[in-house]
Amino acid sequence: MTVSAITTGPVAQDAQAALGLMRSRGFRVTVARRLVLEALAAATRPLSAEELAAGAGGLVPESDLASVYRNLELLEELGLVRHVHLGHGPGLYELSRTAPREYLICEGCDEVQAVSAAELDEVRAVVERSFGLEPRFAHFPLVGLCRGCRATPTSERSDDDAHS
Repeated sequence: MTVSAITTGPVAQDAQAALGLMRSRGFRVTVARRLVLEALAAATRPLSAEELAAGAGGLVPESDLASVYRNLELLEELGLVRHVHLGHGPGLYELSRTAPREYLICEGCDEVQAVSAAELDEVRAVVERSFGLEPRFAHFPLVGLCRGCRATPTSERSDDDAHS
């Protein structure tokens, strides 16, 4: 089940706070749930289910992929985890925090930049004034070309980079 990025729910700054919220809502804290939350809390970027199952680069022990997916589904339903889509790859997961991050991605070099929601308020205001739409960038990133890729002539970028 995919929970809308528009949905707001409980937020936690770290794994312990998320586990406390789970307990307060009557859910058991299992080893598998703890591992997922600890990996997401320690990660410096959103992670795929496959990365979580593989131990998140040594952050936690390896676990069963099906178990990771089941736990991510529950944690997302509880509002403790959210998923984002950065480019054409798989959905990525991160801990729901009090200051949600939104993302900018360069379609030339695939650089991902996390920004606070407040940093895009002016962009939201322009879109709303111009089109009557209140945009949200929490689930899908804003896509464009970074300064470096704009400075590189299109003919010097590989076909793969230009169409990533």
